[in-house]
Amino acid sequence: MIKPLDVFCEIPCLTEQSKQLGGVALQKKWFKSADKRIIGQYLQKFIDYNSDQFKFLGVQPYIIGSDQSTALTFRSSGFIGSIPLRASDTGKQIGDFVVMPRFTGRDRFEDYIEILNLLGTEISPEFIDSLPLASGKNFRPPLYLEAVKFIAALEKLTMRPWRKFDNIEKVSSQPTGQINWTKYINNEYKVENRLKFPSRTNVLSEFHSEYSQIRYVFDICKSELLSANTPQRIKNTLQTKLNFLEERLYHHKPKATNKIIIRFSESPTAKACKEQANKILNFNLVDSTAWRVDFSDVFEKFIQHIFKEAAKETGGRLYSNYKFHSRTSKHYSWELKHIEPDAIFQKENVLVFIDAKYKSNLYNKFDQSEILKEDHRHDLHQIMAYSSFSKTDYKFGFLCYPSAQIELKTIEYKNGINDVGNTIMILGVPLKKDSIKEAKKLLTSRLNEIENSILIR
Repeated sequence: MIKPLDVFCEIPCLTEQSKQLGGVALQKKWFKSADKRIIGQYLQKFIDYNSDQFKFLGVQPYIIGSDQSTALTFRSSGFIGSIPLRASDTGKQIGDFVVMPRFTGRDRFEDYIEILNLLGTEISPEFIDSLPLASGKNFRPPLYLEAVKFIAALEKLTMRPWRKFDNIEKVSSQPTGQINWTKYINNEYKVENRLKFPSRTNVLSEFHSEYSQIRYVFDICKSELLSANTPQRIKNTLQTKLNFLEERLYHHKPKATNKIIIRFSESPTAKACKEQANKILNFNLVDSTAWRVDFSDVFEKFIQHIFKEAAKETGGRLYSNYKFHSRTSKHYSWELKHIEPDAIFQKENVLVFIDAKYKSNLYNKFDQSEILKEDHRHDLHQIMAYSSFSKTDYKFGFLCYPSAQIELKTIEYKNGINDVGNTIMILGVPLKKDSIKEAKKLLTSRLNEIENSILIR
């Protein structure tokens, strides 16, 4: 059970402005020795004390108001995670600041796992050295997140033979191998034992101790994934895999261990499985420190997946993360050596550029925030720069943002001097597996319209 004092503030990612935390209320709860007459100074000191932690989590704190009306508010980015905080009056640790996924499911990570399973990719949390989280293990990534990754790694491992030499002792009729002479002497007084030599030999087999240790970790993960801690949708998705692996590992007896040794000579598949297994084994031993997950990367891969599906429907081709390299005699230290759109759709002479931005613009359509305007201006200039690589007079680009529902808005820019046009489509897509079918249908129709419009011209 999480105590109220464990959490200083909890907001979803992509929050433009959080609920205001009044300075006087903060003084009563968190900064008890602070002088409430100058609470604004303590709030500024609080921000300075924790600036590195806020920066790590992509959170921008703001002080608004003055005197007794001074308050704190926060803006979050595409990161989710938790950071520990210090009080401004004593310098001691207080509650954690928590940024959670902007999902509506009953479980915070349910949609996240479903998307990662769909994309066949892995987004690992980043950690930094910090004070232990006041909320302990309550606001760190749950064990079933790591268990899902282990099941994926184990599935790859079982697809190929993993044999090792096991040193076993057996009775031989000839004195070959490493003979246990002490044991032999104790029994050779009997005539029938004189040709029975207890010897140790190396046998190449899949039934070795390390596979037994992997089986032990599999049992831990299976227990966690079938427990009440894991959302039902994830259980349903993994049930077939768990049954398959249970059958593959049936003859391997579990061997308890605290750590699985990773050898330099092993295959990348075995190393990856062992590394993930050790994360499972160490899960309850590692102190909970500041951590984050970048949802920008998740959203980018999600958009690429949708456009790839639409490209198949239209007979086109999608290039993901295609690089345009710069050519010059000398590079400045601050110069970009290449630019890289998230994706390019190509069909014959048609080129459409795609850029995914995990930002809050479509959650705040009528907000007058200057930060939102600057963010969009930067995004717009970027997608138009990518579009300049198209040979046609009419250029097309998609600027993709997360949104509460699927939506598509078209903006046309035209150069009156030479009649060159640039059409930018603002595409809003919820970061949910359920939205893929409708988004693909909308994109297929729009890409066909773009192709026809270019052919007409």
